[in-house]
Amino acid sequence: MYQNYLYLLIQIVSMSILSENIRYLRAQLGFSQNKVANDLIITRVRYAKYEDATSEPPVELLIRMSRYFHISIDLMVSADLRKIPLKEIMELPDNRILLPVKVDYNGENIIEIIPHKASMGYLSGYADPEYIENLQTISLPFLGAGTYRAFQVEGDSMPPYKDGAFIIGKYLEKATELKKGKSYLFVTRSEGITYKRLVKAEEVAITVAADNPFYEPYSIPIADIFEIWEYACSISTHEFTKEDFNTDQLQIIELLKELKTEVSELNKK
Repeated sequence: MYQNYLYLLIQIVSMSILSENIRYLRAQLGFSQNKVANDLIITRVRYAKYEDATSEPPVELLIRMSRYFHISIDLMVSADLRKIPLKEIMELPDNRILLPVKVDYNGENIIEIIPHKASMGYLSGYADPEYIENLQTISLPFLGAGTYRAFQVEGDSMPPYKDGAFIIGKYLEKATELKKGKSYLFVTRSEGITYKRLVKAEEVAITVAADNPFYEPYSIPIADIFEIWEYACSISTHEFTKEDFNTDQLQIIELLKELKTEVSELNKK
């Protein structure tokens, strides 16, 4: 009983937010209800019910509204767009329509920091302006124009970067901008946030690899990629030592890789 009541309450809140948002977006465009209704291929009376929150649009119509207003569905039903400066929202052509970014008092982009402990939350919050607003930030003026974000990495897959290092990436709008041999931060459905070097890019998938030869290259479907950030610079939180560049260590890594291959072959028998 309580769950049904809670579900109903969530529906009412979502409808209320949606109605306020589409009314606001229509006003920003300076369109009449009749024009928007005609563009959406519905009657004006039906559209008016959505603005009055007396009716809930079906999913297929929500998708049309999202494309019409250039606002993602999750924002339309969950965020008060009147509180979000639309000029701070970047239009995207592929998986999402919006990328919220923060700007300073001069209107310049600042760099949001995604620490490793917050990386899982980033997958559900990357399109949420409130989530982005609560992130810590830094400013690196020498990076020049572009949208940047700092991600904390872990593991030994991309030496010489150690656990805790921050890789600052520049946002790429399209996968077609990827360049073979360059390193990128990929935000994906299956892995979350991963930092790898591009080996090959095809129409439906890309092949990436770690700089640490112990790890094998693998492919990522294009459809699974939410965001791509090209390496711009890095911030190390640990001092490098001579051992980090010791050739003996590199030989050990190569031996471990060979051992891993042999074990894999034995398991197949």
